[in-house]
Amino acid sequence: MPVACRAAGILLAGALLGASAANGAEIRVMTSGAFTAAYLELKPLFEHATRDKIVTLATSMGTGRDSIPDRLQRGEPVDVVIVDDANLDELIKNGKVLAASKLPLGRSRIGMAVRAGAPKPDISSVEALKSALLQAKSIAYSASVSGRYLSDEMFRRLGIADQIAPKGKRIEGERVGTVVARGDAEIGFQQVSELLPIEGIDYVGPLPSEMQRITVFSAGVAAGSTEQSAAMTLIKFLASAPAALAISKSGMEPMASR
Repeated sequence: MPVACRAAGILLAGALLGASAANGAEIRVMTSGAFTAAYLELKPLFEHATRDKIVTLATSMGTGRDSIPDRLQRGEPVDVVIVDDANLDELIKNGKVLAASKLPLGRSRIGMAVRAGAPKPDISSVEALKSALLQAKSIAYSASVSGRYLSDEMFRRLGIADQIAPKGKRIEGERVGTVVARGDAEIGFQQVSELLPIEGIDYVGPLPSEMQRITVFSAGVAAGSTEQSAAMTLIKFLASAPAALAISKSGMEPMASR
């Protein structure tokens, strides 16, 4: 779809959502890496439609004191939070995000990548995936949702956790694809939408369905937001049909299409 057509759809969505032609609000956003590619594409279109300004505070879930939950716990000002459902529900439980504001945005799958030009292992079946993991000299996975699933569950289900342990690399502070592109890991696993934007890697494909873990990413308004109305308008737009194309392009399945 041409950019002009998408922009027109977004302008219409803004009108339907009650967006002011000149709100001039400043909306501060923290988003997990899985939704970052779609968010960055949609951000300027929303700003053009509403005349609001979006300030990006985080494009990764982060770890430790730099994680989104820790930053909210310390009272860092933010208006919109986009994370996986489990973390968002915990933030709602702890009073950091308004429960009534929660909207699901997209479903995310885990995929695998290799360095650009390297052979692509077959991971189309459970046995093929197991073989690829055993043959790989080094395996990178994230420190967040997808990586925790691999290290805590999938490797054990495959019966190869002990063999993977010496060559597994838990990646913090950068994308798994970046590590693979440098040659610091032979293969890497992360949410598909976090792998696709990385230069220097080739995307192999998703985990086989029997081993796949689908994660829903949702958005909510921070309880301490000073721009709750504008923040909710942004969330409704990200969850709307006009935003679905960018979400699909990023490698996620938009909830608006379900």
